[in-house]
Amino acid sequence: MAEANPMGYKDPVGGTDSTIGSQIRSDHFIKQALIEARKSQYFMQLADTTNLPKHMGKKIKKYHYLPILDDANINDQGIDAAGATANGTVTYKLLPPGVSEATNGMNVIFIVGEGANLAAAETDAESQAKLESAVQNAGYDVVTWNTNWDTTIDDYQAAGWQVTDASNAELGAYGGFVPESGNLYGSSKDPGYITSKLPALTENGGRVNRVGFKRVEIEGSIEKFGFFDEYTQESLDFDSDADLAMHINREMINAAHEITEDALQIDLLNGAGVLRYAGTAVSDATVAASHIVDYNDLVKLSIMLDDNRTPKQTQVVTGTRNIDTKTIPAARVLYCGSELQVTLMDMVDYNAAPAFIPVQQYAAGTTVLNGEIGTVGYFRIVIVPEMMKWEGAGAAGDNSTYETDGNVDVFPMLVVGSGAFSTIGFQTDGKTVKFKITHKKPGYETADRNDPYGELGFMSIKWYYGFLLQRPERIGLVKTAAKLNA
Repeated sequence: MAEANPMGYKDPVGGTDSTIGSQIRSDHFIKQALIEARKSQYFMQLADTTNLPKHMGKKIKKYHYLPILDDANINDQGIDAAGATANGTVTYKLLPPGVSEATNGMNVIFIVGEGANLAAAETDAESQAKLESAVQNAGYDVVTWNTNWDTTIDDYQAAGWQVTDASNAELGAYGGFVPESGNLYGSSKDPGYITSKLPALTENGGRVNRVGFKRVEIEGSIEKFGFFDEYTQESLDFDSDADLAMHINREMINAAHEITEDALQIDLLNGAGVLRYAGTAVSDATVAASHIVDYNDLVKLSIMLDDNRTPKQTQVVTGTRNIDTKTIPAARVLYCGSELQVTLMDMVDYNAAPAFIPVQQYAAGTTVLNGEIGTVGYFRIVIVPEMMKWEGAGAAGDNSTYETDGNVDVFPMLVVGSGAFSTIGFQTDGKTVKFKITHKKPGYETADRNDPYGELGFMSIKWYYGFLLQRPERIGLVKTAAKLNA
C-alpha cells in the first residue's frame, strides 16, 4: 500500500492551495519602499541665474554690445584715417549646416569686401581667397571652388549652408554698403590688411579714425508648467503602504526636477552656436553609420571654442605620487550619452595612440565630476544617462551603430562654456527652481457639488521655467553616429 502524501504548502502563488487548505498570507511585506534615487542634474548647475521680479511681464531683455573689432559690428559711423569715407564695405554672411543664427550674430561667418562703391565692394568680397579664408578660420571644410562665385555659392547651399538668410536666397549684401572704418579691421587676421587699418594719427590729429558701435537685444521668457494627481480616501485607509502619500509627494518633486532638466537640455541643444557633424555629414539626415566622431572632430571643436574665447572650466591636474596618475590639461566639460562610451574609449589620436584617458588614471590628483569617465584631448567626458538623441534621424544604417527603424540614431556631444546661458526664476532665490505644491486631502475641504461626500483628494505641483541664451558661440555641439562595438 502506497504511503500517503505528507501535508504540504504547495504553491498558493501559482494557484494551488496547500493540502491543509487556503493560506491567508503568501508574501512577506517589507514596509520600506524601494525608492529610485533622484536623477542627477547635470546642466542646471552650469547656468547663470536671473530672477524675474513681479509686475515686469514674462520676458527679460538684455543688451549685448558687439566688439568694435568684429565683423558683426556692422555700422555706418566710421571715418577712415584720412577723414573721408570714400571707400566702404559690403558684408555677406554664411551659416554652417544645421546652425541657426543667434541674435548677437557671433556665430555667423562674415565675408567682407571693400571698394569705392557697392559694385566694387561686392567684387572684392566675391573672391575665392576671401571665401576660403572666412570658412577655414571658422573651423569648417571648404566646399570645392567652381568656375565662378555664383556656382560655388550654389554648391554651399546644396551642402546645407545658409547664405544671407534662412531661405537660401541668392547671396546679397547684408547690412548694405557702409563706411569701411566703422569697425576698423573687423575680425581680420591678415597682418597686411590690419597694418593698413591701424588708427594712426598725424601730428595735427584731426577728425579721423571714427569708429562705430552696434548693440543687439537678446531676450528670454518664462513659461508655467505643472501636473496633478487624484486619489481616494480609501487609498489612504487601506493601501498596504502606510507612507503612500509621502512617496507620491516625493515622486512628483523628482519628476518636476527631471522635466526642468530635460527642458534645459533641449534649449542648450537648440541654442548651440558652434555645430559640427562627424565625418562628411552636413545634416542630421546625412549622418551615416560611417560618420563616427573622431579625435580630429574634437580637436577642431576645441579650436573653434578657443577662437570664441570660451573659458576652460577646470584647472590643470598637477598629478600625485598615487597609482598611475597622469597630468591632463585644463579642459572643458563634454556631455554625451552612455551609448557613446564605446566610441570614445576606442578613439585614437594623430599618432595612432589611445586618445581616451580613463578617469582612474588621474582621479587621485583632482576632484572628478559627477558622471566623469575620462578625458579626450581638451575635454573631460561626462556621461549623462538621460542624454537625448534624434532617433532614426540619420541615413539608412548597416547594424553597426545604434539605429531606429533601420535609420541611424544621431547622438549629440555637448560642450557648454561659462556665461553661455542663464535660467530665469520667478519669486525664487535666483539659484534654485521653486516648486509650488498644493495638497488637499479628501474630506471637508474637497467636498462640493461634484464630490458631495468628499471622497476625492488631489495633489498638484507647478513651477516656472525660463531660458536666456546669452553667448551661443560658447556652446559647442557635435552630431555623430555611435558604435555598437569597438
